[in-house]
Amino acid sequence: MSQPLPRLRMNLDFMRSPVPDRPGLLIRDPYHYSDATLIIPPELVPALQLFDGEGTELDLRQFLVQTTGQFDVSGIEEQVIGALSESGFLENEVYDQLREARHRAFAESPIRVAVHAGAAYPDTGDEMKSYFDHQFERASTAVPEQGILGIAAPHVSPDGGWEAYADAYRSLPKEYADKTFVILGTSHYGQPERFGLTRKDFVTPLGRTRTAVDLVDRLASAAPDSILMEDYCHASEHSIEFQVAFLQYLYGPQVRILPILCGSYAHSLYEGGMPEDDEKVKRFLGSLGELHASQNDLVWVLGVDMAHIGARYQDPFPAVAHQGEMLSVSARDKDRIARMESGDARGFWELVQPEQDPLKWCGSAPIYTFLKAVPGARGKMLRYEHWQIDPQSVVSFAAMTFRAE
Repeated sequence: MSQPLPRLRMNLDFMRSPVPDRPGLLIRDPYHYSDATLIIPPELVPALQLFDGEGTELDLRQFLVQTTGQFDVSGIEEQVIGALSESGFLENEVYDQLREARHRAFAESPIRVAVHAGAAYPDTGDEMKSYFDHQFERASTAVPEQGILGIAAPHVSPDGGWEAYADAYRSLPKEYADKTFVILGTSHYGQPERFGLTRKDFVTPLGRTRTAVDLVDRLASAAPDSILMEDYCHASEHSIEFQVAFLQYLYGPQVRILPILCGSYAHSLYEGGMPEDDEKVKRFLGSLGELHASQNDLVWVLGVDMAHIGARYQDPFPAVAHQGEMLSVSARDKDRIARMESGDARGFWELVQPEQDPLKWCGSAPIYTFLKAVPGARGKMLRYEHWQIDPQSVVSFAAMTFRAE
């Protein structure tokens, strides 16, 4: 009897191959359980549908015979199954072991290491400082603003968003070095309606930054059911790591942070109502608001991107920065930004919510979280940008500052 094929993991990244001479479907693991990257040739992509828990080895064999015109496809069959399994992309013992090992290593480590150093920015302190020096000098004319209570910056790769990063971070006064920075980052792969916390210090090539464990414990005590403590998503998530790197560059590694990953408000998007209709979300937002009201040394940093448009994001058309469809996207983005500027949390969400957000703002949950926790905040847009992330896809983002009403 033919054996069933293992199920293909659905928590992987799937995208069109960006390699010109290797077309097909690129697969990678956003959780970094596996560091492998596979490119499945176009003719074999339909075979992935057989890895659904119901397809069998015989089904795969028949597909390969029909596709290749060969009778003996045992070698191709073994190669397909072997590559997916060895990469940790199938729901089998290999994946279970990889996941368990990664979770255990993260839980046991006293620090959160800079997993994006050496890729998104240099992996030595001197090179990192020189890189940031150069980019800040050429990218921004912004000056520090006294009295601001927070900023919004992108979380795209620094190479793609330098001008917005520099405008946002140059707005922070030097005198803020002793403040505690509450970093609200998008949890791209975390659980909806949950907030990921960690007590671990963050380490980059510039040094080790302290996490405000006292504030982490205060939130965990006030809203335990709302929180995933030592959330593994922190291990690979870039939306907070990049903000830590910029804060270290400005103030040194001794800067103090409260890192919070915000899961999507999926229930509200798909079922209606406001995010805080979920009792766990309501409790956390209230606890975060109480923290803001009782602490006079908090500065808020939102690591957020905005629209994701084009072929990479499953739109049926190519997107080109500041052209065509992206002109309408810009106008709709700026309507939402206007709600952020006025501190209108409900109005902001009412623009995000219809049709489950066709603009695909991955930063909507951190933004809404901030607007609810700090209801007196009023924003100012410093810069709005598009980044052509690939020839057919665009990400938008902005640099903003926030003041008390």
